[in-house]
Amino acid sequence: MIDADEEACILHTRRWVEDIIVAHGFCPFAGREVERGSIRYTVSPQSRLAAALEVLIDECLLLDADGAIETTLLIYPVGFEVFEDYLEFAALAEDLLVAQGYEGVYQLATFHPDYCFADSAEDDPANYTNRSPYPLLHLLREDSLEKAIAGHSDPEGIPERNVSYARELGLNKLRELLEKARKNQGATD
Repeated sequence: MIDADEEACILHTRRWVEDIIVAHGFCPFAGREVERGSIRYTVSPQSRLAAALEVLIDECLLLDADGAIETTLLIYPVGFEVFEDYLEFAALAEDLLVAQGYEGVYQLATFHPDYCFADSAEDDPANYTNRSPYPLLHLLREDSLEKAIAGHSDPEGIPERNVSYARELGLNKLRELLEKARKNQGATD
């Protein structure tokens, strides 16, 4: 059974997915999974590195066993609030997937409230394409991702389009949208 804090984390993350990622088209593949209800949201109460990585592998095992779950958002509300610490954690998570034989099976995408792309200014709106209410790891099935990309008319253009659109929306609007997701209020255009 999940507690109120975990429930709030899931609700905020779900709002972020629906009201920002899907509504603003940052991921052209997410809407289908939202409609299908095939996204799993899970909160890791673990703040210690080894335990947090164990949660990742447990989730891989669950995905192995349940094909109805297309993708998982692993939410880490404690322990990885500092972006640099999160990046170290994400690198270890990638290495662990390889070590556990999951390379080519699952892929990680990274999101954090303070996400900042390398060589990017902290206040660049483009960073909001990877900013989320909490630090999280997005675990995707590689085969499904490859099929989705193959069916898209311009998959290579998605990042450039996202950067352009984020800059068009502007820093203030993106901050407002993310803050609304964090407060569990519906975001609006």
